[in-house]
Amino acid sequence: MPTLRILPHRDYCPDGATLTAEAGVTVCDAMIAGGVEIDHACEKSCACTTCHVVVREGYATLGEASEIEEDLLDRAWGLSPTSRLSCQAVLGSADVTVEIPRYSINHAREASH
Repeated sequence: MPTLRILPHRDYCPDGATLTAEAGVTVCDAMIAGGVEIDHACEKSCACTTCHVVVREGYATLGEASEIEEDLLDRAWGLSPTSRLSCQAVLGSADVTVEIPRYSINHAREASH
């Protein structure tokens, strides 16, 4: 089982986290199951960028990004060459480290404030 390490984020995971997940699970589902409540405004349907993460280690071990995911990532804040939508990034058998960007474009959350 791969280990998913989440770097500290002031809102979602202030102390960082290290989780164990099953191969074949998305990064988003693994984080949510581990108590890291990352935004996912489109309910993980690959229709927004609120679950955007930057993969710091293990990028090549994730399932390949679709063209739709790549197009959406162009709208993500803090885009990096190793950016992924966590709802689409499927864990393989190797360990992965991700960073949740400081900001996201989350209209649902902004509207509720």
